[in-house]
Amino acid sequence: QVQPVETGGGLLQPGGSLRLSCAASEGTFNGRTMGWFRQAAGKEREFVAAIGWGGKYKYAGGSVEDRISISRDDAINTVSLVMNRLKPEDTAIYYCAVAKHMQYPRTPDGYEYWGQGTQVIVSS
Repeated sequence: QVQPVETGGGLLQPGGSLRLSCAASEGTFNGRTMGWFRQAAGKEREFVAAIGWGGKYKYAGGSVEDRISISRDDAINTVSLVMNRLKPEDTAIYYCAVAKHMQYPRTPDGYEYWGQGTQVIVSS
């Protein structure tokens, strides 16, 4: 299976935390940067965060970087995202993506494989 698979999300409270996980096949995961994007209704897909192979290089989008943590476990081909202090404007579909080889992209065109997405709704 080439397409990564996201888990987590759902209906969450403002001020709470979000935890998402993404699993990919070893063939697509090895050596690749893994990223998270989100897309709210009527808006363009927005970069959230990404992490390079081995986990040492991490980078995030400016709108969320003070609230997020990204990690990966290369032994089990998974990447996780935690977002704290949730706001209603965090409501979106969140996507996991596998970057093209030897890249650390911040835009969707830098990613080769995409998950189906998982819905996150932040509301009281």
